[in-house]
Amino acid sequence: MTGDFRPAVALNEVCKRFPLANHSGQGERPRDGRFVALDRVSLTVSRGECLVVGGANGSGKSLLMLIIAGLEDPSSGTVETHGTVGLVFQEADTQILGETPAEDVAFGAKNLGLSKNETRRRVDDALDAVGLTGKANFPARTLSGGEKRRLSVAGILAMDASTVILDEPYANLDYHGVLQVNRLAESLLQSGKTLILLTHELEKCLGLADHFVVLHRGQKVFDGKTAALPGLPLERWGIRNPLEARGALIGDLVWR
Repeated sequence: MTGDFRPAVALNEVCKRFPLANHSGQGERPRDGRFVALDRVSLTVSRGECLVVGGANGSGKSLLMLIIAGLEDPSSGTVETHGTVGLVFQEADTQILGETPAEDVAFGAKNLGLSKNETRRRVDDALDAVGLTGKANFPARTLSGGEKRRLSVAGILAMDASTVILDEPYANLDYHGVLQVNRLAESLLQSGKTLILLTHELEKCLGLADHFVVLHRGQKVFDGKTAALPGLPLERWGIRNPLEARGALIGDLVWR
């Protein structure tokens, strides 16, 4: 999918620092007595595009997305977003608040002060969009891992988010669960949503991306098109090269 080139998200020189005492000392990035978790990250995400953000554990991916979603404040720099940003955490269970999918999706919509009819409409539309209409009244905790991630996305859609962030969406999923997530990702893009995927499992989704960014030790070390992938020193940045298989092409890097 290709964005319309107007920014959904625009970051300028975003930094995040913490007191050094809050960190173990292993792998420290100290400056002026503070730990630099994000160091002057600038980034523009166009509306309607798919951005894949790669990086090893501790690279700053999740922290950056918390800042974009408004759940964490930067120490310095600016963050501008168009519309509402919804974030699905790596552990989707932490976002399930209702006993059933229908109750769970309604939770956020009700907090917006919507009428009962509008809440019901949004719940029905959101569950339909993620393919969970048939399980609307099932016990939410009995859903599979892939279904729980889809349920979390439904809650975001019911709140009319225009940008959806999925943090490590393939963690602990089997093959079928990965396919569910990718089908949902493609559906979101087709409906005009802006999608940001945070992952170190590039082989599962990079073929969906219009835009690829790599974070390493709190810094942005690459920002561009996926076509540049063969020349990138991914291993140096702690990421397994998804093109290591002989004959693999960037377009093949998506599980379907």
